Amino acid sequence: MNTKEYISSGIIESYILGLASPEEAGILECVMKNNAEVKAAFEEAQKTLEDLATAQAVTPPDDLRTKIWNKIQQEQNVEERSPVAADIPAARPQEEIRIQGNSNWKVYAVAASVLFLISVAGNIFWMNDQAETRQEIARISTEKKNQELAMQKMNQKMEMISNPDMKMVMLKGVEKHADSKAMVFWDTKTKAVYLNADKLPKAPEGMQYQLWAIEDGKPVNAGMYTEEKDSRIALANIPKAQAFAITLEKQGGSPVPTMENMYVMGEI
Repeated sequence: MNTKEYISSGIIESYILGLASPEEAGILECVMKNNAEVKAAFEEAQKTLEDLATAQAVTPPDDLRTKIWNKIQQEQNVEERSPVAADIPAARPQEEIRIQGNSNWKVYAVAASVLFLISVAGNIFWMNDQAETRQEIARISTEKKNQELAMQKMNQKMEMISNPDMKMVMLKGVEKHADSKAMVFWDTKTKAVYLNADKLPKAPEGMQYQLWAIEDGKPVNAGMYTEEKDSRIALANIPKAQAFAITLEKQGGSPVPTMENMYVMGEI
């Protein structure tokens, strides 16, 4: 493991927060003595946590100092009145400093750990909020595209209706499908046939609507309908017709109409 990998492993943060094992702490202390880059990374991480602790520090109540001082004096008075069972050797100055240093370090490590967890929780909340925002933007974008497509289709229908060469043929539902309807736009000049069939039920999986033109009493294939073609793309060119009808066929169409699957029909 190189220096950069060792720094990014998280051992420094674990050491500062008091979460590193004795073996990990010993290795880090040894490495810092011989590697200036690791030592600099340690000092930077320590300063970052100190700054975080300072920035999020809460000012204590004004009377807190007085309460703590009174509590200490009460405890000292109790200790003075209590008999001492045995002489306790006085701690040497170095031991007192070490004990006080360890105590302060533990307090600092706990405080830093709490602040670190708060920071992590805040980051998780922020990331979740960002994810929800992206989902909302995607939803709005999709709705906008759908609205634009609907408006585009409406404009195309208006152009067809206003075209003097365009003949509109209303196809009404047959007995079994009385609520169904569709509209054929037949350009009498170019002979192109367009179909608006968004009022038909959605075709089942593996099935497709097929348009038929009735010429001299015989059905002629006038093309397969898809939602992408609706009112936009010509299904076929029909030179002449007396009526139009739509049947539901297997995907890809049929050479002859399945009469029991007829949905709508309309005469010209």
